[in-house]
Amino acid sequence: MSKQQPISPLKNFFAGGFGGVCLVFAGHPLDTIKVRLQTQSKPSPGQSALYAGTFDCFKKTLAREGVKGLYKGMAAPIIGVTPMFAVCFFGFGLGKKLQQKHPEDVLTYPQLFAAGMLSGVFTTAIMAPGERIKCLLQIQAASGEVKYAGPMDCMKQLYKESGIRGVYKGTALTLMRDVPASGMYFMTYEWLKNSLTPEGKSPNELSVPSVLFAGGMAGIFNWAVAIPPDVLKSRFQTAPEGKYPNGFRDVLRELLREEGIGSLYKGFNAVMLRAFPANAACFLGFEFAMKFLNWLAPNL
Repeated sequence: MSKQQPISPLKNFFAGGFGGVCLVFAGHPLDTIKVRLQTQSKPSPGQSALYAGTFDCFKKTLAREGVKGLYKGMAAPIIGVTPMFAVCFFGFGLGKKLQQKHPEDVLTYPQLFAAGMLSGVFTTAIMAPGERIKCLLQIQAASGEVKYAGPMDCMKQLYKESGIRGVYKGTALTLMRDVPASGMYFMTYEWLKNSLTPEGKSPNELSVPSVLFAGGMAGIFNWAVAIPPDVLKSRFQTAPEGKYPNGFRDVLRELLREEGIGSLYKGFNAVMLRAFPANAACFLGFEFAMKFLNWLAPNL
């Protein structure tokens, strides 16, 4: 068995950023389709809808606009996702390193879960304000009254009104979504990587299909944990001030009372359909970049 490479949070940072770019490339076409299906107008009586479903939308977009049509509006997610995944993988690397007494230590699954949870804390620090601002701008578009000129203006006004707390409203729910989900994400990936490694081989020598499978399944497990708090978070962050005085407990109570437990898994199919290929590509990109960085700077 080859010697285990010491954990380098810095290499994780750069390889994670590259993984994020791969995730956007693989997931964006499905995101375009999801948005087009969600926003298509209701057909007039006697006419059929523009798109019958996911595959129909895919076929028509491809026929009308070619492959480019599936990649419309991809610049923004690449700019946003790359640093976020870099920080996410950096947090995981740091979490692993902090739990090692010696560079050769092999971590247990609960330790890997804990390291993954740390990465969730890191990403929430970046994500929470962004999600809050995105939600506010989205409802302002729907309600018609223009309070914020754009994201930076929204950030300034929130900060003026209620300080840093205003900017970070809904952080507890973002943490509830990302911390356990990130733990699940990384632990599942490492567990599948080890399970798929042939006897006497190192997990670093895993074949491309195995890495794709482990990464894709990690994405599915991540979202299986993340969807319920995600539904609650969207409701809470877009609610008018004071609607839920006790925070997420009120949101949960209302949802369960009005729509039952199934409402916690809204958008399940669209999310899962995208989670597998996007995260498979993310981890493949990450592993490829790590190999390159280890070759480039073996002692970093």
